[in-house]
Amino acid sequence: MSDPTRQKSSGSIDGDTLAKLQAWQGRSETLADDITAAPLRALSATLDRADELPAAGTRLPELWHWLYFLPHHRQSEIGADGHAKRGGFLPPVPLPRRMWAGGRLAWEQGNPLKVGDKAERTSTIASVTHKAGRTGELMFVLVRHEVRNERGLALTEAHDIVYRAAAEPGEKTTPPTPAPKDAAFSREIVPDDVLLFRYSALTFNGHRIHYDRRYVTQVEGYPGLIVHGPLIATLLVDLLRRNVPGAQLARFEFRAVRPTFDIAPFRVHGKPAEGSADGKTFSLWGEDADGWLTMQATAVLA
Repeated sequence: MSDPTRQKSSGSIDGDTLAKLQAWQGRSETLADDITAAPLRALSATLDRADELPAAGTRLPELWHWLYFLPHHRQSEIGADGHAKRGGFLPPVPLPRRMWAGGRLAWEQGNPLKVGDKAERTSTIASVTHKAGRTGELMFVLVRHEVRNERGLALTEAHDIVYRAAAEPGEKTTPPTPAPKDAAFSREIVPDDVLLFRYSALTFNGHRIHYDRRYVTQVEGYPGLIVHGPLIATLLVDLLRRNVPGAQLARFEFRAVRPTFDIAPFRVHGKPAEGSADGKTFSLWGEDADGWLTMQATAVLA
């Protein structure tokens, strides 16, 4: 019987390669940062919010910690896709397409991150797994983050990264799922070049799929620029904040279901979760212009 981890396509993952990649499990790194006000002002503007200007002691909205602890690789360390060359902290997976697939976060309610904090994030490669399915081979890397300030642990995060093989002519795709139609509140988002550029700049994200139309269509084979998964997740939480005054999250879980492209407006939706007796759990989701589900999320209020 043939080795199920071995594929004929270029960049394939055989047993030896998988073992070398799994040697990254357990690796960790720690980044320090100051929680400053300027990134908050910039993201408020990007999300079209009329927030008060942040000052020392202002609490970070949930998911806005993604504005900090950014890797600052030198230009010579950047790979062809705009990310850092592989083989540093993240394992050197030889599959060209990389996406943020989802995550699970929990906030310490007695210790929120605030403007003025000195903080650090410790990241650990928790697992490296391989799957060969009907849409080709996939590699999943799970990274666990712990963020602390001077007062102790502030939040924990599990970050799912997926790597895919290059697009092939006529390749099979996962059948889309219709988005739910019973939203209690919604918002339409126009993913123009400026929005994608601003979010890429704020998160120091050089991944070319978000701003280089020639690269994303001719090299990676997508129909348009890809809206950042973290941006959609942030828009889902922002939608909740706009419709549930004073909302602060205890937990948040999201999963990218289908890429969202800049070729048409998309919508974000939310509603109280079914069976939530205390009214603190909400279902949130993204929907593309064709009515397909793009992201699923669950938010639990503190």
